[in-house]
Amino acid sequence: YGFINTCLKSLVVEKYGEETWEKLRLQAGVQDSFLTFEVYKDEITMQLVDKACKILGVPADTVLREFGEYFFEFCKRSGYDHMLRTLGGNLYEFIENLDALHSYLSLSYQAILGLFVFPQEMNAPSFRVEKNEDGSMHLHYYSDRRGLCHIVPGIISAAALDFFNIEISMEIVNQTEEEERTGKKEHIVFLVTQTPVFSYKERNEFSSSPQNLADSEKQIENQLNKEDLEKSKNTIRDRGSSVCPAKKSHWKTIRGIITLGKGKLLRGFDPVYPKSLWIDTKTFCNGLPFHMVFDKELRVKQAGVSIQKIVPGLQTMGICLDHYFSIVHPEVPFTISSIQKFINSQFVFQTRREMMPESWKHRPMLELRGQMIWMESLQCMLYLCSPLLRTLHELEERQMHIADIAPHDVTRDLILLNQQRLAEMELSNQLERKKEELRILSKHLEEEKKKTEALLYAMLPQHVANQLKEGKQVEAGEFKECTILFSDVVTFTNICAQCEPIQIVLMLNSMYLQFDRLTTVHDVYKVETIGDAYMVVGGVPVPVPTHAERVANFALGMIIAATGVQNPVSGNPIQIRVGIHTGPVLAGVVGEKMPRYCLFGDTVNIASRMESHGVPSKIHLSSSTYQCLKYKNFEMTERGEIEVKGKGKMHTYFLIRNKTATENEIMGRP
Repeated sequence: YGFINTCLKSLVVEKYGEETWEKLRLQAGVQDSFLTFEVYKDEITMQLVDKACKILGVPADTVLREFGEYFFEFCKRSGYDHMLRTLGGNLYEFIENLDALHSYLSLSYQAILGLFVFPQEMNAPSFRVEKNEDGSMHLHYYSDRRGLCHIVPGIISAAALDFFNIEISMEIVNQTEEEERTGKKEHIVFLVTQTPVFSYKERNEFSSSPQNLADSEKQIENQLNKEDLEKSKNTIRDRGSSVCPAKKSHWKTIRGIITLGKGKLLRGFDPVYPKSLWIDTKTFCNGLPFHMVFDKELRVKQAGVSIQKIVPGLQTMGICLDHYFSIVHPEVPFTISSIQKFINSQFVFQTRREMMPESWKHRPMLELRGQMIWMESLQCMLYLCSPLLRTLHELEERQMHIADIAPHDVTRDLILLNQQRLAEMELSNQLERKKEELRILSKHLEEEKKKTEALLYAMLPQHVANQLKEGKQVEAGEFKECTILFSDVVTFTNICAQCEPIQIVLMLNSMYLQFDRLTTVHDVYKVETIGDAYMVVGGVPVPVPTHAERVANFALGMIIAATGVQNPVSGNPIQIRVGIHTGPVLAGVVGEKMPRYCLFGDTVNIASRMESHGVPSKIHLSSSTYQCLKYKNFEMTERGEIEVKGKGKMHTYFLIRNKTATENEIMGRP
């Protein structure tokens, strides 16, 4: 069943993209991938279809039909192309043999994996097709799963166009529920009509002038013997009904009875039967050891020698067949009318345990698979069958041997070949599981890699981190102008002396989380934090002309954010000092074990002095920063000259506010 879900995923990804599939599977609550031969619940598929309808905004029948068309192509790409092509020479034969394909794949894979995929313990859909006199067909579809019938037109239409070059239309003419052996089954009847799709060359020939067409027809008819022509026409007309043909023109009929390139008339095949059957009863029962003949009342008239050996009750002619066997497939009542209705299906019989010899009481029951042939002259049904055995293990479980199966019966070869195939499938399953495990591990590895990179990029600028990852040496860079900010908590030493360490950690963490968010809002680079000191820079590592404005807005945000952080001693909002200076710096990576991106130069020292000589809850600016912000819509006041340690007297300013930005804009709130 994983094959179905994998196909559905492939359809969504191919036509609507990975994002749509991700959204679809999350809403449906299913995993991202499915193992081909793994059995999954029907609810998963139904959930995916339901959510696809809602997300794509299309009705369920449209989604299912599109899925049916795509599923046919998916089967071909998955290696089932040749198998599907060999089902029949025309659309009628193709549909007629779908049940046989299900049966074969059930035998080969121990799961019915064909045009529809269902695990063995579930019931596959059944198909029955009827030809109509006008060339159309009635397709009967039986299924335990309601609401999936619209997949059928998609698959059948795609197969008809690809394999037989015809376009068909399918409409539901009847929809009922039938009481079967295992419960109610949905029974849908489709009316199938078809028209041929001509090639470019054929269209040109058919679009020729009427005069040329008439001349061509006359020339062909003159070359053919009239008697042979009429006989061939009748033969093709008789045989054509089995192909469910579209209506043909007279010219198309003439073309159809000529062998291309040879000019010889294709005559119909008439089999020759002997006047009497040249085989005696004993030879027939030995040559076909697993066959049974029964009448309308299900009374056994004849049985092969091997089935008599396994079911001794069959040696009593006239016993009722349904006393000894039950019908496993198709799921129909054991009556002659039900069997005749599904005459083109393969029938699977299973022996009844209560009617088997004592030696079979603890063995698995024997299943027979074969075809039904109605003999009108005898008013009896012939069941030509073989033991339904998949592996040597199943053969041994029933204490049977290869010798019990007739030499001409291909079941002997299938058992031996399937033994090897099952081993290959098991290996394939193991490889697929390992592949899925590797995919999941790779996905987790990618997630961890992203976390690691996010952590690394938080410590170092991205381009610097990438260079270090590649093993390259990072050269120090000179930045002619940038703006540096320092901040610290007022009376931090006193707070530490009066609080528990955990309280200090919680206070700083609460404050730094808000500051870190503001660095993203204003696109400034956080250099480091040491204790209560917080350092950022604008214009490094990526030079920008608006470095001073960015840092100024960030500083305004810091003052606002600090009012929301509580002093663990007094319970009042904490106060911070902020100092800013603009100038040139040298930046580079220092260290190998714990590399840090550091700034060097007198600009760093002056920015630190602006902070240490600042005023609580104020933003202290140097004259160089003031000049950068002078004409940038910021309100500033002059502090005047102050004595700065190590620098002498300096003219400084206070930043008050941004004249054009609101508090929400400063804080990055919506």
